[in-house]
Amino acid sequence: MRFFQKTLLLCLIGWIGCAAATEVGVTDTSITIGMTSPLSGPNGAYGTDMKEVISAYFKQINDAGGINGRKLELVAMDDGYETDRAVANTKTLINDKKVFAMIASYGSSPTTAAMNDAFGPAKVPLIGTISGADSIRQSPKDNPNNRYMFNVRASYANETEAIVNQLVGLGIKNIAVFYQNDGFGKSGLDGVITALKKHNQAPSAVATVERNSLDVSQAVQTISKSNAQAVVMVTLYKPTAEFVRQMKKANQHPQFMTLSPVGADLLVKDLGDDARGIGISQVMPYPWNDTTPIVRDYQRLLGKDGKFSYYGIEAYVMGKLMVEAIRKSGGKDLSRDRLISTLESLQNYDLGGYRISYSANERFGSRFVDLTVIGNGGRVLR
Repeated sequence: MRFFQKTLLLCLIGWIGCAAATEVGVTDTSITIGMTSPLSGPNGAYGTDMKEVISAYFKQINDAGGINGRKLELVAMDDGYETDRAVANTKTLINDKKVFAMIASYGSSPTTAAMNDAFGPAKVPLIGTISGADSIRQSPKDNPNNRYMFNVRASYANETEAIVNQLVGLGIKNIAVFYQNDGFGKSGLDGVITALKKHNQAPSAVATVERNSLDVSQAVQTISKSNAQAVVMVTLYKPTAEFVRQMKKANQHPQFMTLSPVGADLLVKDLGDDARGIGISQVMPYPWNDTTPIVRDYQRLLGKDGKFSYYGIEAYVMGKLMVEAIRKSGGKDLSRDRLISTLESLQNYDLGGYRISYSANERFGSRFVDLTVIGNGGRVLR
């Protein structure tokens, strides 16, 4: 009987030890990271760019021995920029694929819903999303699910304020807004309205387009009637391109401005010469200037023939932050709680010329905004 009790006790101690030393998505040799983004459809180029960069970076880390001997594994799923699919994918990644953490989400509405319905309640951290919405920047005191959201980019309020200040500084007073009818577009619209109020102004016209739609004819009619001097477009590249084309056909030539999610390279590819002169706010370092350390590392990753982009450098920032946070979170005792605590301890943390800050009650990450314009030949100029 004593032998049986001793054996049972030893087994129990061993089981407790194993349970304490392991975390979901973590083995002695691997760490599994989940990703849901559009990999097909009208916005598939965005998610594909991010996935390719993160995969290449993880391979680079793995080839160098991994993180404390563990190799990174990326499991990516296609949500087509649809909210329901993004939530379903997140649940699948957490419950079935058993990922340790999430990376590189896409879109305000999909990310907000996934945070509140999936990775937040599951207490799985997400590093990085292509969204500047206020809904994912609340203090965890106001929404406990926000504790698991770690933004790496500035907010839409930061971007729209920079755009409005630039336009008003040029003496422009008649400013219209063309926005996407979802969380992204509405957040940008709110940002423009707030920024204009500081100058005692309001939008001269407001028009919208549905997500994943190119039906912009009504928006063109509405904004054309205002004879706007400038139009702030809170839209992605396909509806942006279609709107600009139709505005020019209507003999309307305002100063067009848009936000970082548009993707400068994709907009140029779609619009060609008609893209010249469009202003774009950016939330990442200029990806063609190798004087910034993190950009230099990104360019080396892709090689001299690599296709550099703002989406690519943002994905690299997300991946680098994930790797450095995991490294700082301990060796064999890696856990989600340790990762979250490590991220919350990062104050003005330098990733190589790009700084990130978090705290227990702050999830903004960065407020960096740079204004660019598309020049001759589709080149993005600062």
